[in-house]
Amino acid sequence: MTLDLRADPISLTAALVDIPSESKDEAAIVDAVTWALREQTTGFEVLRSGNTVLARTNRGLPTRVILAGHLDTVPIAGNVPSRYEVREGEQMLCGCGSVDMKSGDAVFLHLAATVADPVCDLTMIFYDCEEIAAEFNGLGRIERDLPDWLEGDLAILGEPSGAWIEAGCQGTLRARLTVSGTRAHTARAWMGENAIHDLAPVLERLSEYTPRQVDIDGCVYREGLSAVRVGGGVAGNVVPDEATVDVNFRFAPDRSLDEATEHVRQVFSGLDLKFERTDGAPAALPGLSAPAAKSLVEQVHSHGGGGVRAKYGWTDVSRFAARGIPAVNFGPGDPNLAHTVDEHVPTAQITTVTDILRGYLTGA
Repeated sequence: MTLDLRADPISLTAALVDIPSESKDEAAIVDAVTWALREQTTGFEVLRSGNTVLARTNRGLPTRVILAGHLDTVPIAGNVPSRYEVREGEQMLCGCGSVDMKSGDAVFLHLAATVADPVCDLTMIFYDCEEIAAEFNGLGRIERDLPDWLEGDLAILGEPSGAWIEAGCQGTLRARLTVSGTRAHTARAWMGENAIHDLAPVLERLSEYTPRQVDIDGCVYREGLSAVRVGGGVAGNVVPDEATVDVNFRFAPDRSLDEATEHVRQVFSGLDLKFERTDGAPAALPGLSAPAAKSLVEQVHSHGGGGVRAKYGWTDVSRFAARGIPAVNFGPGDPNLAHTVDEHVPTAQITTVTDILRGYLTGA
């Protein structure tokens, strides 16, 4: 498919949705985006790396802004091709990826082709495999192989945010708590020690846990510590000698991953169990005090955006924050609709985000 980057970003969103691009199957959409960036923009160096396409200007301007978005989607569920609907008097564009995050990609691509004289140098990154395991994430590959493409003064991820700036992100860690007992026949249960029963103090600590709320740069991050899986049992007539609880801690960006891990350890201190961190990703500070971020906030407040709030959940802004680059999520669409069969985005939000970013990039 040939993409017209100068077309209205609403129709460009529809065109992107109409190119199936489930994770690991992005070649067709990357072909189209690469061709369009090379043929329809001026002043950009364009590079393809696997199924990621990168473009940047080198005008020697005092600041550089990175616009980044993933091109892959979750599996299609009968929701491609795109279609328009009117709901409660508002036009919606429906289809897989319309929210997460082809509408954000369309805004960035349209601006690359239509902003002739930006006040900052631009880097565009359209990457693959964000929706699956982190080891496949195209942005992670660029971070390893082409790190100079990730240098800038502000990174804007086109994640759906309802035209709000969702600043920074929570960190996440998962840990497994293992309790040991003694196996026995249930007819002689007194001869064993039931590991499942011994989980009771663990679950009690979780039920009594009071999570923090932390205000950073005017954004309130709510932490949460939750049991997400319980395992144990050998057979219907055996006292189990091992039981596990998997917990997930979503933590505010004033904690490092190691500090968050130590906090979770302390929650269960004094209990006879084995603690193992099984996964983790750092949080990202909002960075709204940086000059490039302040200017974006001003544009959102003055041009009809939703304002500023904390990002709940983890996104790739964390990769930029770890490099010392302020990063925010800003795009059309309700994040609660991401990955749903009824994924849809108000077309007015696509226009609003385009107008705000155009004003930001041109200094209007």
